[in-house]
Amino acid sequence: MAPRASGSAGKRAAKQDAGKPVLLSGGNPQIAKGQGDAPVQAYIAAMPGWKQGIGRRLDILVEQAVPGVAKAVKWNSPFYGIDGQGWFLSYHCFTKYVKVTFFRGSSLEPMPPGASKHQEVRYLDIREDDGFDEDLFLDWVRQASRLPGEML
Repeated sequence: MAPRASGSAGKRAAKQDAGKPVLLSGGNPQIAKGQGDAPVQAYIAAMPGWKQGIGRRLDILVEQAVPGVAKAVKWNSPFYGIDGQGWFLSYHCFTKYVKVTFFRGSSLEPMPPGASKHQEVRYLDIREDDGFDEDLFLDWVRQASRLPGEML
């Protein structure tokens, strides 16, 4: 009989055995990197609790604002961009919020509220009880999609 893993390694192994993605710190799903809609949908499906609804809504809004948007999962986060022009937006789960990253956010009008140590990056933190202004988000996505993207 094989020895059982103990502690957090044992919990991680049990989750993997059950076919469910591992949740990293803050509840961020560990999803294999990949191009296209399928890995993004796998990420959204693995988002815990109320964050899953936010992920679904963000995905729908980005597709609405930028028909034919390119998608990928990199570094355990969904990325959205324009083929051949780079990525303009990403998001990531944290314990109490979902952080949306606009890679050229300092060029958006009005700028998203969250500052970054990177001069051009701006953030939008979406918390469970606060929600977010979908019309403003759509406007930011449209603006961001017209700017040069990040080639990551």
